[in-house]
Amino acid sequence: MPREPYYVQSLERGLAVIRAFDSRNPELTLSDVARACGLTRAAARRFLLTLTDLGYVRTDGRLFSLAPRVLELGYSYLSSLSLPEVAEPHLERLVAEVRESSSMSVLDGDDIVYVARVPTSRIMRVAINVGTRFPAYATSMGRVMLAALPEPELDAYLDRAKLERLTDRTIHTPDALRAELRQVHLQGHSIVDQELEEGLRAIAAPIRDRTGAATGAVNISVHAARATVDEIRERLLPPLLAATAAIEADLRVAAPRRTIA
Repeated sequence: MPREPYYVQSLERGLAVIRAFDSRNPELTLSDVARACGLTRAAARRFLLTLTDLGYVRTDGRLFSLAPRVLELGYSYLSSLSLPEVAEPHLERLVAEVRESSSMSVLDGDDIVYVARVPTSRIMRVAINVGTRFPAYATSMGRVMLAALPEPELDAYLDRAKLERLTDRTIHTPDALRAELRQVHLQGHSIVDQELEEGLRAIAAPIRDRTGAATGAVNISVHAARATVDEIRERLLPPLLAATAAIEADLRVAAPRRTIA
């Protein structure tokens, strides 16, 4: 695909080097980085040493890893976003009321990204923190945001998204997902029953701005052994909707001071 005249490929490559590190690869050799990013060893070395000089990467001479300063890159976004700071106290009150974990996410491409979280106990095999990403189609928060997309954007998403079967219950065909999103749109919330991970159920509702666009979503997650789908809808949906309404009300106050998304 041809690049726009303004496109700075060296910036793209530098960011790719940072993204090469993750929970499965916290430490990488020069060769590992070159291979993961499709760079020559010489180019990878220049990027890594530059990032080291800037304080974003550290090395013992053989292995490279991200330095704490890299958090500044994500914090710049979070600190300019009123969503997490406005939502946090509401999430805390929601968790205190229902005694289950609650999170907030935004849609970023084809994934959801967690921007706030108040956990009670760990119920997933994967640790969830601010910045954790999951495919939108398999999550309750992702579905309420996908269901709010304009039709052309949803069509484009369904055309390009890789709908993998993450569990035996995962909706993994475009037609089935479209039908589910239509139902989510009508009812205003989504319940996902062990589609992202076995043993995990979650219910979510969108956070809407003044125009009605879904700028984020809040969920409550629960271990399947503790609540059936019907119990989740009966017990958790009312406090969830109350929390999202309270967040939206506070965002209307915050909006003149900050950009929501």
